[in-house]
Amino acid sequence: MSLLPITDITKQCHIPDEFVLPYGKYVAKIDLSMINPNKPQGKLILVTAITPTPFGEGKTVNTIGLSEGLNYLGRQKGQHHGKTAIACIRQPSLGPVFGVKGGAAGGGQAEVLPMETLNLHLTGDIHAITAAHDLASAALDARLFHEDRLGNEFTKQTGLPRLNIDPNHIVWKRVIDHNDRALRHVTVGVGGGVNGVTRQDGFEITAASELMAILALASDLHDMRARIGRIILAYDTAGKPITTEQLEVAGAMTVLLKNAINPNIMQTVENTPVLIHAGPFANIAHGNSSVIADRIALQLSDYVVTEAGFGSDMGMEKFFNIKYRQSGIQPSCVVVVATVRSLKSNSGKYKIKPGQPIPKEVSESNVALLEIGATNLAWHIHNAQSYGLPVIVAINRFPHDSEEELAFLREYALKQGAFACEVSDVFMHGGQGAEKLARHVIQACEMPSHITLPYADDMPLFDKIQTMVKKYGANKANLSPQALENIKEIEALKLDHLPLCIAKTPMSISADANLKNVPTNFDVDISHLAISAGAGFIRVYAGNVMTMPGLGTNPAYRHIDIDKDGHTVGLS
Repeated sequence: MSLLPITDITKQCHIPDEFVLPYGKYVAKIDLSMINPNKPQGKLILVTAITPTPFGEGKTVNTIGLSEGLNYLGRQKGQHHGKTAIACIRQPSLGPVFGVKGGAAGGGQAEVLPMETLNLHLTGDIHAITAAHDLASAALDARLFHEDRLGNEFTKQTGLPRLNIDPNHIVWKRVIDHNDRALRHVTVGVGGGVNGVTRQDGFEITAASELMAILALASDLHDMRARIGRIILAYDTAGKPITTEQLEVAGAMTVLLKNAINPNIMQTVENTPVLIHAGPFANIAHGNSSVIADRIALQLSDYVVTEAGFGSDMGMEKFFNIKYRQSGIQPSCVVVVATVRSLKSNSGKYKIKPGQPIPKEVSESNVALLEIGATNLAWHIHNAQSYGLPVIVAINRFPHDSEEELAFLREYALKQGAFACEVSDVFMHGGQGAEKLARHVIQACEMPSHITLPYADDMPLFDKIQTMVKKYGANKANLSPQALENIKEIEALKLDHLPLCIAKTPMSISADANLKNVPTNFDVDISHLAISAGAGFIRVYAGNVMTMPGLGTNPAYRHIDIDKDGHTVGLS
């Protein structure tokens, strides 16, 4: 198939022209006003994975490939004729693109096109978030400066109340969409005087901004405006929170995001429509694409395939505990993506790091090693089942996978209670390579299901934390004095009803990246809690969670360039 003008894709989806906002030939935004809750809704398929490894599981490739597979079936004569599918994915951050990960458009015959457009800027949504976020930072430091400069005369001269910002208790860092470890800790206002109040600050990557989480969870423009107004930027000298609303910057921040709230539409190699909207990380936020994109896709197609970041203990967990609680959007089944190679890596027998040679035992057929690592798959199957939905395992095939290993893994997954397990060959064959997987998914979507959440909103905050760490297999959570004090503060603000966003490493089911496979007999140490009042969740920090990544010794940007014809090369 050849790439089609984006207006052909929107017509294929029956999107009226009045709701299509073109950005060049192959990208458009969809006006969110087209959401109509009274229209028939399709089935949502949530794609997750085993515990990540440096090899990757192919979650994005299979999200895209499965949507192609459902459309491939829809084009065939017979039972599924005429059924349509759309994929919903997050927008890539420039940090990972230029760092170690590379692009996030999928690959092979299961890729979003134009790939470089998706990976680099797209329609500027992430830059808009950066601008809105840093406007709040600038406004906060300006207010701190003027109140400090004028002292008791501030209210008389400005007519504004004093906020009495505590410069040692500002919780809103600045952001930039790059990996830059040198910016983790900075001093601002250096020199004092007209340069502002000298204080310690820092940068996070834009995907970690609360604004990114808000964009993904907002139901409409007015809901986004209200959420932005609830953001806590700092605390005053009496320990009371200071919000963007009090700083009178929430309106301007919303205006900067007015276009970003409209989701982007592109297409795959096989012309399957893909909605791309928001890009929250799954360690510090909920790790899923937007509620708005899901709702638009669900009214446009019979099946919507969406991806949750990292393993089922991360993005999938947060889909249910945060996104589902807030939106009511309910998946019909869960697909767990695994690879033979990554399961061998999850065995814990080897210390595998990015860029290092693959151990011989991992790269060659080795059922005994696979059997050890497969217990990680079993854990993720059971974890997904605990939320009340049927679970399908997709084995993302690599050329070196032996038939013996694939057969073992199929049988193993079924013994662990998976509804089905099928090899996915979407990288090489696109939708046709997902035909069998798609048939199982369609069957699972018709199964009765009832979502079961691990805790109620009104459960005490301390008990919520204990409940979640025990799901990971921990004995208990050990809360620091700071964390216990944070709980009291959150309860005093009457925000303890909010769901949890456990901020931990994605590289282990536990909170310790060194504990591989399925850890047992461990505790989880909780250092502190923080409030994302606008996004509507409480961040619970289990270990040192990096919100500003650094570049490695062999970053991806070294291999990215343009060729003699002006085409982008090295971006995969």
